[in-house]
Amino acid sequence: MVGETRQVQVNTLKSGSYVLLGGAPCVVKDIQTSKPGKHGAAKARIEGMGLIDNQKRIEIHGTQDKINVPIIGKKPAQILSINGDIASVMDVETYEMFELKIPDDLKGRIKEGDQVIYWEILNERVMRQSK
Repeated sequence: MVGETRQVQVNTLKSGSYVLLGGAPCVVKDIQTSKPGKHGAAKARIEGMGLIDNQKRIEIHGTQDKINVPIIGKKPAQILSINGDIASVMDVETYEMFELKIPDDLKGRIKEGDQVIYWEILNERVMRQSK
C-alpha cells in the first residue's frame, strides 16, 4: 500500500492536503480558484512545498480534474547511531535497519536511543519528528 497514490478531485483539496506536483509529493501551502469563464471551466492554482526536497512547486488544474495524492505511511523507529546528519535507525515494528537523513529542525535535539517517526512516501523514507 505504501508507495501508492490515489486520485481525488482538485476542488476537494485544501491547505495542508498532500498532493503530487510535478511527480513529487508535496503539502499544499495555498490554493486559489478562479471563476469559470465564458468558454472555460474554473481553474485552481495549487502551490505546494515538497515533502522530501522542500522545493516550492506550482501547478494549475481545472477544479473538476482528478489529481494524484500520495498514500503516506507513518511509522516509528529507534535511533541506533548518529553520524553527522545521517542516523542509523531500526523500525520498531519490523526490526528492519536503514539510514535516514536528519532534518534541520531535529539536528541537535535527537540522540541515540530516541524514538522518531518516519514517513514512507513513494518508496522513500523521511524522518519527520521525534517522539
